[in-house]
Formats: sequence, structure tokens, C-alpha cells
Amino acid sequence: MNYAVKNIYGKTTSKKVNVTVPGSKSVTARALLLAAIASGESTLYGVQYGDDCAAFLNCLKGLGVKTSVCGTTVKIWGCGGKLSVNGGKINVGSAGTAARFLPAFLAFQEGEFTLESSEQMKKRPLEPLIKTLEDMGAKFTFHELPYRYPFTVKGTASPKTSLKVDIGKSSQFLSALLISAVCAGAPVTVAVDGAHGLDYVNMTVEMIKAFGTEVCTDGGAYTVSGGYTARDYKIEPDISAACYFYAINKILGCEINVDGIPENSLQGDIKFIRLLKNFNGGKIDMGGFSDQTLTLAAIAPYLDKPTEIVNVAHIRGQECDRIAAITYNLTAMGVKCEERADGVKIYPSQPKPAKINTFGDHRVAMSFAVTGLRADGIVIENSEVCSKTFADFFNVLNLLCDKLTG
Repeated sequence: MNYAVKNIYGKTTSKKVNVTVPGSKSVTARALLLAAIASGESTLYGVQYGDDCAAFLNCLKGLGVKTSVCGTTVKIWGCGGKLSVNGGKINVGSAGTAARFLPAFLAFQEGEFTLESSEQMKKRPLEPLIKTLEDMGAKFTFHELPYRYPFTVKGTASPKTSLKVDIGKSSQFLSALLISAVCAGAPVTVAVDGAHGLDYVNMTVEMIKAFGTEVCTDGGAYTVSGGYTARDYKIEPDISAACYFYAINKILGCEINVDGIPENSLQGDIKFIRLLKNFNGGKIDMGGFSDQTLTLAAIAPYLDKPTEIVNVAHIRGQECDRIAAITYNLTAMGVKCEERADGVKIYPSQPKPAKINTFGDHRVAMSFAVTGLRADGIVIENSEVCSKTFADFFNVLNLLCDKLTG
């Protein structure tokens, strides 16, 4: 399905509008697994139920974890760190968080489990995590390519408790180990190799603590000890989704406010909202909030100075090669840009009519929809890819445009 974006630049009659976004995908995914590992019954409120989180929940159910869903409220009866089943088959689809978190969880379980995925997920990096899990004592059998989905993991009853993981390609490798470390039944220390933004790891640590477990850091190593206790937990609104609306404020001069955003959000993308207040071009390291690289690139043509985004090489291995997607679509719009190994430089200019190739990536679709609000003839191809995290995005955008111009 294609979506023709309305150019409403200079047509707004109302500036102050409130919008609501789904719960955070990152917080939801972590809360689902923490509750599944905990002892007792947890209730999660404001759960984000896009494709990724639905896939994660279905995987937990496939592993024998009892769940109940009512709207955005999910009840989970935790397994206390040990699954009631010793085998099974699950499919993580295209859910990157599930694809990293669940192999780590199953490596600590006694049993043999087969994990499948979408074709897209088979291309995404996983080797550093699996090598750490192998060193821990788990055994993997790969059904197609080495260190890629699909595979079978045989967990270990006596895991090694001193581990090291390379997070150069994804901080999720570290988060995966930290969340499931309590399943070892003894303190586990994880040392870190490689450099990566740690905002999402910090989120993981805070959520682990919220479920009653201690995390200590010393010289770049993390030690997890204890076990999780079931609790009621409220999911924050998705800052990544909120960012599109604050980007609209930047280029249209509006005052859109996203409901429920906490001042001290756990989510690293809050940095993007703060950045927008004074940023009008220049060099910016987005390693710590790289999910917003596309959003900044989408509004960069309207900023006063060239925008140079650096330290985001790892986004080439996400839902698509996001750096290549930026340069492809900006070039299609007649915007001058220079692709770099770890980022992109974008020069100010007025985008021209173009069809946006989403490359199957929800963030490409939503980001360049923002561009189209100040340019004629921008059409988002395959706009339904937003179902991954924000299925209602384009309906929300339509209502927003009506309120701003009505």
C-alpha cells in the first residue's frame, strides 16, 4: 500500500496538538522476558503490541510460559528461571530483540530448542552473542549458515559464570546476557569488548533492578546476582515513535506534544528530542541514539547548515542497510548527500517529488513521511511496514494533519 504525504507547510492554522503513541518496543520486550523469568504473576500495562512484540510474546507462549492479553495489558505467570518444558520450536520473525534475547535465555535452560526467523532476520548479526553462549557451555547446531538463523540450541545445566561479549555490532548482545544471567542460579559476570552506545544497556540494568535483582559494575564488567520477583509494571510511551512528531515540530514550527513522556525516560532516544531544540545542522555523533538517524536525515534538508551524522555504521545491519536507504531516497528527492562508511552528510535543499523505497523498514517509512509534510509529491511505498512497531502511524498522521490545518 502506498501513502501520498500531504504537504501542509504554511497551511497550519492550529499549532498546539496532542498525540498518543504506543508503548515502547524496547521496554516492552525487556519487560516480557523479565516477567517470564520471574517467580509469580506479573501484570504489564501499556504494552506495545506491534509485530515485533507480538512475535516475542508468541515465542514465550511456545516455550510454555502462561500469558493472558487484554488490550495493552498483559499478565505473565513467570517460570522462576527454569522452563517447564525441555524442548520446542519458536519463530522470532523479524523481531531483532527477540532474536537476541531468546537464544541467551534458552542457553541457560536444560533442553533443546529450535529457533526460526524471517528471511530478513537471517541476515542480521548474531555471531558475537552465540560465541559467548558457546563459551558458556551451550551447544548450537546451525541449519543453514554458521552463526545465523535458523538453529537449534542445547542449553547447559552448569553454565560458566565468567563471560565476555563483543558489543561492537549491537548492545543487545550484552542486554540479552544480563537479563537471563539470573537463570544460572549463581552470580554471573559479563565483561565487554568492543565499543557501542550503552543507553539501552542502562535501560536493561534499571529494569533488572526494578524486578528485584542486583547489577554491579566494575571496570566495564557487569555482575548479576539474585532472582526476579513478579510485579506490576507500566510501560513508557515509545520515545522512538514520539520522535517523528517532535521532528515535525522542527520543520513546521508546530507545538505537537506526545502524551505521557516521562522527564527521566529510560529510553536513549530522549536525546533526540533534546537535540532538536537547538540543532540546525553540523556534525553529530548519533551512536547513542542511532534509531533516530533516519529521522534526522529526513529533516536535514530543511536545516540551515549541512548535517553530518557519524558513528552509526552498525545501522547497516538492521532491518535494512539504513545508511544506504538514506542516500538512495534523498538522492531520489534531488537532495545532495554523501554516504560514508559510518554515516552520511546531507546538504540543505528543497526535496522534489519522489517515491520512497522503504526497503521493508518501518523507520524508513515513518521518517520520510515527515519529509513529505514540507514537500510536494512524496509517496511512501509499502507503508504497511509500520506494523512492526506502530501499525496506526499513518492514521495518526492523517488526523494530525487535519487538526493542524482545520
